[in-house]
Amino acid sequence: MNHHAGFWLACALLAFANLAIAQEVPATDDAKSASSSAQLSLDELRTFTDVFNQVRRNYVEEVDDRKLLEAAIDGMLSNLDPHSAYLPDRDFEDLENISNGEYVGIGIDVAIENDRVVVKKVIVPSPADAAGIQPGDWITSVAGIEVKGQPLQESIDRLSGPPGSTVELSVYKAGEKAKKLTLKRDYVKLPALNFKLLDKDYGYIQLVYFHRDSATDFKNALDSLQSDGIKLYGLILDLRNNPGGVLQPAIDVADGFLDQGEIVSVRGRNADMQKVFSAQQGQWLPGVPVVILVDRGTASASEVLAGALQDHKRAVIVGERTFGKGSVQSVLPLRNGSGLKLTTARYYTPSGKSIQAQGIQPDLVVASAVAVVATADDRLLEADLDRHLENPAQAEPQEKPGAVNVTEDYPLFEALNLLRANRIMAGNEIPTLN
Repeated sequence: MNHHAGFWLACALLAFANLAIAQEVPATDDAKSASSSAQLSLDELRTFTDVFNQVRRNYVEEVDDRKLLEAAIDGMLSNLDPHSAYLPDRDFEDLENISNGEYVGIGIDVAIENDRVVVKKVIVPSPADAAGIQPGDWITSVAGIEVKGQPLQESIDRLSGPPGSTVELSVYKAGEKAKKLTLKRDYVKLPALNFKLLDKDYGYIQLVYFHRDSATDFKNALDSLQSDGIKLYGLILDLRNNPGGVLQPAIDVADGFLDQGEIVSVRGRNADMQKVFSAQQGQWLPGVPVVILVDRGTASASEVLAGALQDHKRAVIVGERTFGKGSVQSVLPLRNGSGLKLTTARYYTPSGKSIQAQGIQPDLVVASAVAVVATADDRLLEADLDRHLENPAQAEPQEKPGAVNVTEDYPLFEALNLLRANRIMAGNEIPTLN
């Protein structure tokens, strides 16, 4: 969880993604019926027990009973869809920490460069920051084990551990001898939002992922951008590579830009998973144009936000078709301290569209820098995942015409997009640019 790419992969696979539910979903008639039919399948349950016992007794190597049982559970869930998973107690605790905007570690992002583990970023404050570790430093050993030439994930795993535990590092700074440092792992606040002014009167806010305080942090960023009497003439909300997270803050941010109407609806098999979230009166930046940047890494709760503002014509969506994760995961605690992340519903944009395996189609299609440089973008979408839920509409989204290749004429590309954005925000009237 200390490595940047590893962390966001963990967010995409393990974060609450949509709805975090702290209790089990009550049994409906359908659930009770399923429970009754399960009691009629004792022979099948005995078969499972027989297989379990045969493996633990006769497999060529001894297998830990607990690992064998967890593997059986993993197999059951992995055949449902890509997002349902069993969370051992440590992973369940990590998931809870991430939803609160923090994780346990020393506060560094690392990467492999020239066969060395190099510090790319240091979170401030963090144990690593307090110890004087800086970007560009090399980590030469972790817990007494040399890391050069070793898989990066192994080093990341050694850096991880429970809060209050210690880890010994050897750190090399340019022009100095390697130093041995002993760092105590602690809760580290994850940076999830960045903001700044562009050209003095245009706001830019990047949301990296959604944790429980993201809506409050977003409003504070808006207030900061408008401090000292600054009037914003436009806002860019950057959701690129935002894998989602907790749903409610995304709904709250959407609500901030809307006065009324539906934000998102949730539809599942059980009655408790039939919900409609609607906007309350009161708007942030009334009349100020909003542009949302998205790409293939924009997923889940970030797609809910983009879809809501697009359907209500409160924002222009610019970028690539999004990931297409339109399923809801309920996180259910289990009696042994572990958890179950189970897909329980789909969500729908205000216009009634499911984006499951379809994604949000931008108003203005603009290829990312990665896609421009490469001949093909090999990042996976929801529709590429094995056993993904199907979209009930069964309709493939079509690319909207008019995308401009950034390599042809960049100034023209920018000017044309500005004209299009202003035209859409002005209600299809041709705008006058000052």
